[in-house]
Amino acid sequence: MDILKETAVFKEETIALRRQLHKNPELSGKEFATTELIVKELEKLGISYVRPTETGVIAIIKGEENGKVLGLRADMDALPVEEETGLEFSSVNNGVMHACGHDAHTASLMQAVKILNLHKDEIKGTVKFIFQPSEEFLPSGAEKMVESGELNDCSAIVGIHVKSDMPVGKISVEAGPRMAASAGVDIKVKGKSGHGGTPSTAVDATVAAAAIVMNLQTIISRELSLDNMAVLSIGTLNSGTARNVISGEAVLEGTCRYYSDEAIEHVIEAVKRVAQCTASSYRAEAEVSVVPSGCGAVINDAQLSAMGAKTAEKAFGKDVLCHYPISGLNEDFSKYNAICPLLYVLIGAQNDEKFESYPLHSSKLQIDEDCMDYAAGFMAQFVIDYFN
Repeated sequence: MDILKETAVFKEETIALRRQLHKNPELSGKEFATTELIVKELEKLGISYVRPTETGVIAIIKGEENGKVLGLRADMDALPVEEETGLEFSSVNNGVMHACGHDAHTASLMQAVKILNLHKDEIKGTVKFIFQPSEEFLPSGAEKMVESGELNDCSAIVGIHVKSDMPVGKISVEAGPRMAASAGVDIKVKGKSGHGGTPSTAVDATVAAAAIVMNLQTIISRELSLDNMAVLSIGTLNSGTARNVISGEAVLEGTCRYYSDEAIEHVIEAVKRVAQCTASSYRAEAEVSVVPSGCGAVINDAQLSAMGAKTAEKAFGKDVLCHYPISGLNEDFSKYNAICPLLYVLIGAQNDEKFESYPLHSSKLQIDEDCMDYAAGFMAQFVIDYFN
């Protein structure tokens, strides 16, 4: 299979599908039109499918021989972002945008379906193409797909994600941690309100909260080892009602990103200890909650990563592989690890010669649509390599 020729056959169709999806984005759990569009495409191809959730589809291609089952996953949901790209196919849904590239993921997976449908004789097993809803917001679409039982027979699942800070034509399939697990951090500081001119009669929750923010930073830098990475960030601090009133209550909200159970267990204990002891030193009290989101870290299986590297080189040459640093972003792809080993593949979509680069989730995000050839080509080639 000459993967470059194979992707070229469906390139225009893939771009058209991606632009249609981009123009009509739908939020998590509401991907109704997107799902119907996918179903229509599959029916035109005569490919069987199941719908394990209201807005989720699993297409199925069985080879001529029985064997293992391999899953390929793309997420379909958009974000509550007002688009500012100025593209001719910009979102027509106010306040909703494919700002994370999921339109490209979906179109790429459909391109892989079309390619592999022509090569059933080379598939010594079954491929399940997972068009997954609700990656961006809970309840997790991946978790619902897992709970359906339709993927229990998978021996491995491959996921893709385009990256706007990785040059188009580059692919990362590195082993080990790829995306972080997350936990929500909530702290309520209780003091005693009073007059701003007589602070000695009050217990200032604002001062205590500010001290807590600063002291929490030492948990990562002084209590965790370098091989047990984590990030702890406080995103909001709300306190007070007027300039001349000492605040009696402050509320902090934050997030922790981590890669191991050991790290979050330590962080949970440490955040409670530091927050409560700091508050006490300011005569205040602190109520603390640190709750994992349920989406664990995405860890690439070493064997699948090695296979992925060979596939990428076979399809696109040795220069295609690149290093991409471990990310603190969270991904519900980790949910599939309850079934089987995973391979999370990063696909370059940056092209500074065509447009200015913006990060994922930006209202000005653009991607080089050539990235979809690399995504679809990698998935199709990996399937053939996996079964042979």
